[in-house]
Amino acid sequence: MNLGKVIGTVVSTRKEPSMDGLKLMLVRYVDSEGKETGGHVVAADAVGAGPDELVLVASGSSARQTATTDKKPVDAVIM
Repeated sequence: MNLGKVIGTVVSTRKEPSMDGLKLMLVRYVDSEGKETGGHVVAADAVGAGPDELVLVASGSSARQTATTDKKPVDAVIM
């Protein structure tokens, strides 16, 4: 898991049908003090996060283990 700050929304004109209704957010990784670490990720939003919120991001196979992302092609999730 990584700590991140939501910096925006990602818009997709076409995506995998199983992803319809799933919000995608752009997250900038931060350290424990809130300082940017340089990394970014597009993550599926499983909790209703908004801009400027600090969030936990899981990636890899762990990203598909939430009720919102189960069996969907997701590599990162805000949880």
